[in-house]
Amino acid sequence: MLIALDSGVSALDQFQQELDVIGNNIANVDTVGFKSANVNFADAMSQTLGSNSSGSMQVGTGVLTASITSQFTQGSISSTGVQTDLAVNGNGFFVVKDPSTNSEYVTRDGDFSVDTSGYLVTSTGMRVQGYSDTGLTTLGDIKIDNTGAPGGDTAAVQSYSFGSNGTLTVQLADGTSFTRAQVLLQNFTSPTQLMNAGNNLYSNLTAAGPLATPTAPNSGGLGNLVTGSLEMSNVDLAGQLTDLITTQRAYEANAKVITTSDQILQDMVNLGR
Repeated sequence: MLIALDSGVSALDQFQQELDVIGNNIANVDTVGFKSANVNFADAMSQTLGSNSSGSMQVGTGVLTASITSQFTQGSISSTGVQTDLAVNGNGFFVVKDPSTNSEYVTRDGDFSVDTSGYLVTSTGMRVQGYSDTGLTTLGDIKIDNTGAPGGDTAAVQSYSFGSNGTLTVQLADGTSFTRAQVLLQNFTSPTQLMNAGNNLYSNLTAAGPLATPTAPNSGGLGNLVTGSLEMSNVDLAGQLTDLITTQRAYEANAKVITTSDQILQDMVNLGR
């Protein structure tokens, strides 16, 4: 009877974790670039009661959480009309760097803007990485200015645009235009090893197995960039609400196992009186 109690308690613990994950998924249904998580269960070690001619007789001791993994399926792409908004249509992550610590992260959130120094940054000030020179050979911070203009042209920047392959084209006030830089993407052999770092960022890049160096979008199996757009959350709200009901019922059922086991134990105690 104590085994049933242990199994019921273990199930309550794990279903509570699943409820936490589902709640977080639903809370982020409108978060740009958010990837929903999924809980995977595994049975706990079985207790061997004995053996017979057919083999060992075992009773399971409950359930445990095997893993909680992010689901990196494509989210819908929504047009915003903002020229610094970029969405990845396909595989790959933007690489961003914290200018104060030089720590690198990846993200699917392309809600970028240009700071007062001309750098392309995230909403928290992380600088977007890629080829930072006009020759597209040097990795570094993407900056929008007239550096590298043909003939050392010093005219002011009048406008700029991004291509589907990440190239940044700058047009100067005198009509000169040139390729200033290129946003690159990074892909991983095991993206489920990435760890959420908050603010739509992922860390633990080395363990996830980065594929060589960041690569141009629309090449090497990477997706293309959709400019003036953002990738929305991939949370399936209807599916999450269905999972919520199922998990709630499973929680209630295992709570019933505990109360039933308790009642039987109480009856056994009363038999001795």
